Amino acid sequence: MTTLERSAGRAVAARRTGLGQSYRDTMIVAWRNVRGGLRVPDTLVYMFIQPIMFVLLFAYVFGGAIRVPGVEYREFLMAGIFAQTMAFACAPASVGLADDMQKGLIDRFRSLPMARSGVIGGRVVADLVNQFVVLIIMMLCGLIVGWRVHNGVLDFLAAVGLLLLFAFAMLWVGAFIGLSVGNPQVAASAGLIWLFPVVFLSNAFVPPQTMPAWLQTVAEWNPISAIVEACRQLFGNGSIVRSEAWPMQHSVLASLLWSVLIIAVFAPLAVNKYKATTRK
Repeated sequence: MTTLERSAGRAVAARRTGLGQSYRDTMIVAWRNVRGGLRVPDTLVYMFIQPIMFVLLFAYVFGGAIRVPGVEYREFLMAGIFAQTMAFACAPASVGLADDMQKGLIDRFRSLPMARSGVIGGRVVADLVNQFVVLIIMMLCGLIVGWRVHNGVLDFLAAVGLLLLFAFAMLWVGAFIGLSVGNPQVAASAGLIWLFPVVFLSNAFVPPQTMPAWLQTVAEWNPISAIVEACRQLFGNGSIVRSEAWPMQHSVLASLLWSVLIIAVFAPLAVNKYKATTRK
């Protein structure tokens, strides 16, 4: 290999790994995914219908069937629906990356002098934008069915920030799953099936005190329970903490720690999985 070839190789490697290049590549891929989604009307329709369906279904079905002493159930419920929807962000990330792999898009990205983290990060950022839109729609629907925010603007924004941070964390989990299975049909199941017990074994829909003792402990240390409890406190939606568990007593801090931990574990796993996939 000549000196010129080695210099060119080092230049490409630098472009792949530099923080500035990684940020630019992430934003380019994110814009590509957002713009592509806008061109598919079916995607937009389902993105709007799903949050509306969740809010109306849970508010009018569970809202009339479950009573939580001292709390208006619809207000108690909304934080759980918000957290559930942010957790389910895992699924579109899984399917999207698996679809990109199946269509050969990942191979085309591999041939370009771009940061590998930018490919995954772009998908995650684009999906996070979608989740933000979904959250706004759900909140508007919540206002229609009787949900209200009783605390100040800063607390409201803090709760929104916690929900989006949790969605960002779950998107990295979805990215890892999608790159691991490589098939959109399998990714659709793998990205959701394990989430249902995690969501329902939490305080999202019923107080943990109604569960058996061992399930109550699981629910209190469930990351989703911390997110839900933090949002109820910040929104002023009838927090009824009767637990001495640390995550329930310090739910805002616990939510931050859980989200950061998930990102710290799954972001490197997803990027390394992408690197391993592109070497094949």
